[in-house]
Amino acid sequence: MRQTLNPDSVFNSLQYGFSQAMVVPSVGRRVLLSGQVGVDAEEQTVTGGLAAQTRAALDNVARVLAAAEGTLAHVIMLRIYIAEEASEEQDAIAEALRDYFPDNPPPSSWVIVKGLSLPEWLIEIEAEALLP
Repeated sequence: MRQTLNPDSVFNSLQYGFSQAMVVPSVGRRVLLSGQVGVDAEEQTVTGGLAAQTRAALDNVARVLAAAEGTLAHVIMLRIYIAEEASEEQDAIAEALRDYFPDNPPPSSWVIVKGLSLPEWLIEIEAEALLP
């Protein structure tokens, strides 16, 4: 249904947990998710720094998709906002992406920002998905 593109003519993005592009058929339901951060259902920021917040944000993406009867396998694009103070820890993001998207990972954009809505937040992840 979806085809990832990772041509040899550009750098190997798979090592960072994302593909260069994805071809998606135009049928299905497009789901646009608000940015998800590293908080639990009680709105408490998870402890453990960027690695823990990244995984919590991706868990939240999965939960929102589940409410729409989708899974992480339906994600076609990620936009990742990283707080400047955590910009040196980006390996934790790549590791989480490789774990959550082991096959045909979606393309993504990573943007360093001065800060997020709350000072303790280190990452925010927006997602787009295409559900059948």
